[in-house]
Amino acid sequence: MQPSSVPTSIRSRRRGFSLAALALLLVPLLAGCLRVQVSMGVSADDRVSGQIVAASVPTDDQDQGPQLTPPAALSDKIRVQEYRQDGYVGSQAFFSDLTFGDVQQLGSMSDQANGSFQISLQRAGDLVTLDGRADLTSVPAQGTDVQITVAFPSRIVTTNGTRQGDSIVSWTLPAGDTSTIRAEVRYQDPSTRSFAGWAGIMGGATLGVAVIVAALAWMARNREPVAARNREPVAGGGRDRDRSKS
Repeated sequence: MQPSSVPTSIRSRRRGFSLAALALLLVPLLAGCLRVQVSMGVSADDRVSGQIVAASVPTDDQDQGPQLTPPAALSDKIRVQEYRQDGYVGSQAFFSDLTFGDVQQLGSMSDQANGSFQISLQRAGDLVTLDGRADLTSVPAQGTDVQITVAFPSRIVTTNGTRQGDSIVSWTLPAGDTSTIRAEVRYQDPSTRSFAGWAGIMGGATLGVAVIVAALAWMARNREPVAARNREPVAGGGRDRDRSKS
């Protein structure tokens, strides 16, 4: 894949995802050594938080490494800072409270590419599926470190990654090859959960009204016989006499 064709192919793939996609363009391989680390956490409300590290071994003292720039629409949800560690320099982006729709915009944080990495999160009822494909065929293997870690709010049902626990899975992607990632989890659709909560509130309110109405009816029904027993017809007259006064 030529670098110039990557953005077009990524845009065409995005249209195929019904909910959201993460298209992270890998940064240029400046000195044969590349580090890309993606860590994401998906909450029970379908919100995504995490961080992206994009770094390389500098070629000289002026080399700042790959720089990530937040999309304007997500500037209040993404914070970027300098990254310097283990001889690598570059940038580190922290993001929080992203929707599945927001996630797809992370791909525009770098328009330089020497490979491509794409992830999608899709929901079908209570099933959430993570699918991804990393094309690292143009990235030399020496000094390359590409890792993805994703944490889910419930136990992972199936995955082709390495389980780090019941709800955490990771992948280490080899350079010079194309890899796929996949994981499936089940947890309640937050929109359904919200509706269920609303229905419960309304059901409770309806039940409360019914109880009040029943109580008023019971009180009225039991007062009427008492009033009737305390009243009797007066002989030769059209009015009643209160027996309590006789």
